[in-house]
Amino acid sequence: MPVAVGVVVSDDGLLVPPGEAPLVVEIDGHYVWSLTPLRDGRPAAGGVLVPWPGVLRPHLSGRGRVRVTDAAGDDVLYDDEVGLGAGEGTLAVVDAAGHRLSVDKVGHLARSFAATDEGVRDEILAGTRRAIDDLREHAGVAAYLNYGALLGAVREGRMLAHDSDTDLCYLSEHTSPADIVLESYRITRAMRARGWRVLRMSGGDVKLLLPLSDGRVCHIDVFSAFHIDGTFYQFGNRSGRLPRAAIEPFSTITLHGHEFPAPRDPEAMLAFLYGPGWRSPDPSFKYADPPAGVRRLDGWLRGFRTEMGRWTEFHNGPRRAAVPRTPSSFAQWVEPQLGSLPVADLGTGTGRDAIWFASSGRRVAALDFSRGSLGVVRRRARRRDVEVGVDQLILGELRSTLLHGTRLARDPHHLHARHLVGCLDPAALDQLWLLARMALRPGGRLFLEFAAGEPSATDGLVRRTPIEVVRRGIEASGGLVESLTTGPGEDMFDLPDPAVCRIRAAWPATAAAHDPKETP
Repeated sequence: MPVAVGVVVSDDGLLVPPGEAPLVVEIDGHYVWSLTPLRDGRPAAGGVLVPWPGVLRPHLSGRGRVRVTDAAGDDVLYDDEVGLGAGEGTLAVVDAAGHRLSVDKVGHLARSFAATDEGVRDEILAGTRRAIDDLREHAGVAAYLNYGALLGAVREGRMLAHDSDTDLCYLSEHTSPADIVLESYRITRAMRARGWRVLRMSGGDVKLLLPLSDGRVCHIDVFSAFHIDGTFYQFGNRSGRLPRAAIEPFSTITLHGHEFPAPRDPEAMLAFLYGPGWRSPDPSFKYADPPAGVRRLDGWLRGFRTEMGRWTEFHNGPRRAAVPRTPSSFAQWVEPQLGSLPVADLGTGTGRDAIWFASSGRRVAALDFSRGSLGVVRRRARRRDVEVGVDQLILGELRSTLLHGTRLARDPHHLHARHLVGCLDPAALDQLWLLARMALRPGGRLFLEFAAGEPSATDGLVRRTPIEVVRRGIEASGGLVESLTTGPGEDMFDLPDPAVCRIRAAWPATAAAHDPKETP
């Protein structure tokens, strides 16, 4: 019999009774999301309306059974069949291969351990153990199990059902952020030499990519931890008071038959990470990190990659299909101006323009900060049998900018960037101008298209940018705006946009004053 205790499920989200206790949401008998009403919702007639997470919305069309319970699953607030979206087909949150997905602790869709069979779970744990051994023997740092894996081992004696990766930390001896960054890069080189694929997330943390037999790739996070001026910092934004004696010398903990090093006082570490209530399960837990500590970690080690996860989800999810595969009107405007020089497509996205440029035999580099984007471009170029150089460019991270600027200075290209400007914060935008200044020689040009105007909270992933901000940035870096037009155009989906700006700029060796030709 259907159960519904003051709960309404709709396209808008869940209308639930007000409360501070976590709730768990299942679709078709499988966990997909957890929430805390008063924290995540807003007051509405009849209770609190908690909107569906954005990452779930593309999957919420069809009919299926939705169940809402307390964290333990004992108190059932709702259990009924519903129709969402068009109401056609089966309601299920799955990937392209049909694997069950859920919203993880940082708001991404992932395959949780509850949806992982025992054999694959053992692969993850054995791979995590191998990572610890390689870090100790070849990278020279002693890593310990932490975060969700530690919590599961101590509190439940098993991996947390709603978790989706494993986390390692190492306690650095260094007290200078510069030395901590250098140590992290040394660790990266050592792990790559051991055959690991490594994804750098900041100056102080990386992901080791572990291929699994079921076709997915598990991420093993390796976070730096350190003390500076009496404060303990641990990547994942944690900061506060935790003495070194609570961490070293390590203890040992067993998880599904695998032994791992752990902090000397696991309970002190868990209280530091999750607060005094860590013993009570809360699948909807969210960290409340000290803002001052987050600012310091951002400034010292992180750079700014706040939207990388959102772009990766975009390129790996259903919304990518809404981006046309044909060349943009901007690329078609740029092409007759290119001459014989190759092109670097900055912020290539799905690669629609890069692949089109390459289809005529032109040499093309497709650059983006999202690994999801780069994977899409590689697959599409391979299917089209065109040659495109694909690489990661992280504007906002000086090391990456200088690396590509040096390469392009030795091998001149035009630079093409459609709707990249609106994805960059001020620091990253400054590095775009630095890259252009390094890369462009007489004959090379920067071609920009962006949504013009003042940014707003509703802009989404691609924000509007004032034209004068762009013009001033180009000119302050020694560039010349050769042409500038504004008028109706298209957004990244080729939908109409009433205010789009196109700019062609150059960075000649000697820049003279220049008035751009402007068309309103």
